[in-house]
Amino acid sequence: MNQTRTFLMFALLAVAYLLFLAWEKDYAPQPPQTAVTSASSAAAPADASVPGAIPEAGAPPAAVTAGQNTAPSAAASSRITITTDLLRLVVDTRGGSVVHTDLLAYPSVAPTHKQPAPPPVALLNDSDTRYFVAQNGLVSSNGAQDQPNHLALFHSDKAAYELASGQDELQVPLTWQNADGLKVTKIYTFKRGSYVIGLTQRIDNGSTQTWQGNAYRQLLRVEPPKPSGWLKSLMDPESRSFQGAAWYTGEKFEKLPFKNFAEKDDALDASYKGGWAAMLKLYFFAAWIPPAGQTDHYVTTTLNPDSAHPRHLIRAVGPALSVAPGQSQSSEARLYIGPNVQGTLDAIAPGLDLTIDYGMFKAIAVPMHWVLSQFHAISKNWGVAIILLVLLIKGLTWKLTAVQYRSSARMRKLAPRIAQLKERYGDDKLKMQQATMELYKKEKVNPMGGCLPVLITMPVFYGLFYVLEYSLELRHAPFLWIPDLSAADPLYILPIIYALVMLGTQWLNPVAAGMDPTQAKMMKVMPLLFSVMFAFFPAGLCLYYAVNGIVGLGQQWWVTHHVDREEAAKPA
Repeated sequence: MNQTRTFLMFALLAVAYLLFLAWEKDYAPQPPQTAVTSASSAAAPADASVPGAIPEAGAPPAAVTAGQNTAPSAAASSRITITTDLLRLVVDTRGGSVVHTDLLAYPSVAPTHKQPAPPPVALLNDSDTRYFVAQNGLVSSNGAQDQPNHLALFHSDKAAYELASGQDELQVPLTWQNADGLKVTKIYTFKRGSYVIGLTQRIDNGSTQTWQGNAYRQLLRVEPPKPSGWLKSLMDPESRSFQGAAWYTGEKFEKLPFKNFAEKDDALDASYKGGWAAMLKLYFFAAWIPPAGQTDHYVTTTLNPDSAHPRHLIRAVGPALSVAPGQSQSSEARLYIGPNVQGTLDAIAPGLDLTIDYGMFKAIAVPMHWVLSQFHAISKNWGVAIILLVLLIKGLTWKLTAVQYRSSARMRKLAPRIAQLKERYGDDKLKMQQATMELYKKEKVNPMGGCLPVLITMPVFYGLFYVLEYSLELRHAPFLWIPDLSAADPLYILPIIYALVMLGTQWLNPVAAGMDPTQAKMMKVMPLLFSVMFAFFPAGLCLYYAVNGIVGLGQQWWVTHHVDREEAAKPA
C-alpha cells in the first residue's frame, strides 16, 4: 500500500472528526430541559442517612429566609483575600466558599515583549460567564431552618491573609453560630509549595439537643464560552479538550461532559469509598478529596437550567455526623486547585493522575511523556526534546518503515507495466485485477507490504497526539519563532514544511497508473489538505511530524535509491 494513500485516509478522518466536533458545538440540538433535576431532588438518594435539604446556590433558601435567625443570612457578605507562594484566593464569607483563584505560577497567556508579565490563570471565578466555584457546608438531617450550609454567613477576623516568608503553613478560620449555641468553625489550611488546601469543619454543640447531619462539598461551573465560529473552535485547544465533571469510584475513573448533564441516564447518584469529585478543564482542574477510606455519596445535576448560564454541579456528601450537647466533632476534606502535572497527582490521592485522560492510548502516551520529559531534562527545551523523541522513535521503527518504503519503491517500478495492462484490458476491471495480481506474483511484490508498518505506528501517532495536546509542560513553552508549543504555529511555517515533505513523498511515489482519477486528484491536493489540518494543531505536534516527515523522506529516498541500484544490477 502506498504510504501517501494511507496518510490521505487518516488525514480525511482527522479533518472530518474536527469538523464534526466544531459543528456539534455550534449547531447540535440541546437536550430537553425536562430531563434536568433540581439540586434538592438530586441530593436525595435512597440512603436515608444522606440529607436532601441542601439548598441551591444563587439565593438564600426559603427555609432560611422564612425562619428564625434570618438576619445573619440576609446580611451582606464580605470577601477575604488569601495569598500563598502558589495561589491567590478569594473566599466569600457567604458559606466560606472559594469564589476566585489565581494560579500565580501560570500566566494566562504566553509572555511577549509587549506583555512580559501577563495576569495569572484564574481557575475559579464567580463571574456569570465563567462561573466556577468550590462550596462546602453542613446540613442538618432534622430539617433545621438555620444551618451552616454554603449560604450561611460566616465571620472572619481579618480581610486578608498571607503566607509570610519562612512560614510553611497558614490557617484561615471562619466562624458561624446560631442562637441555640451551635458553633461551626471552618478552617482552611495552606502549605508552602502545595496546591492542596485542607478543610476542617468543626462542630461545637453548645445547644441542648444532639446535632445530626452531614458535611458536603461541591463544585459548580458553567460551560465556558464557545469561540465564535467553527474555525476558531478548531484552533482553540480548549474547545477540543474535555470540559465537565469527573469522579473516581475508588477503582474506576468516570467523566460527564457538560452537554450530558441533563441526561437522566448519565447523571451520577451513587456512593463510593475512596473516591473524589472534580471539574476538569485543559491543563487545570479542581477536586474535592475526602479522607482516605471514607464513603461519600456523589451526585451531579444542573441548577437554573432555563437561565442564560446554567450551573453544573457535582457534589460529595459525607457520612452521617452526630454531636451530643457539649461535645465537638470535625469533618475533614481537601481541595485541590491547580495544574494537571503528570506523575505528581497520585501522591495526593489515588486515581488523581487519571485527570490527564489519554483514553485508550494511555499505555503508549504515559511512557512517551516520560521519555519526552527525560529529553527535556537533557536539552532544557521542549522543542529540542520533541526532535530527540522523533529520532528515537524513527530509530526504533527504522526496519518497519524500511519495509514499507521498499514495498513502495518496487510498486513504483511496476507502474509502467500496470499502465500497459490498463491499455490492454480497458474497462474490464476483473481481467485487469487478475493480470495485476499475476504481475505482483511474478515479480514477488506484496502490494500490502507497506500496510503492517503503518498499522503498527498509527497507535504511536495517536498516543503522541494526546501527549502533545494535553501536556501542561508544553503550554507557553517557546521554540525558535514559536512562543507557545501548545498553540498553533503563528507563522504557519511548520505546516508549510510538512506540505513540502508530502510533495517530496509524492515525487518518490508518483500516482499509480491504475488509480481511480478521483483518488488521483485527491492525492495531488493532499499537501494542501495537510497544511490546513496542521494549521489548527499544536505547534509541538506539527514540529514532531515536520521533523518526522523530513527524516522519513530521507530514509525513503535512501531505500528507493538502493532498490533502483538492485534493479539495475539484475541481468537483462
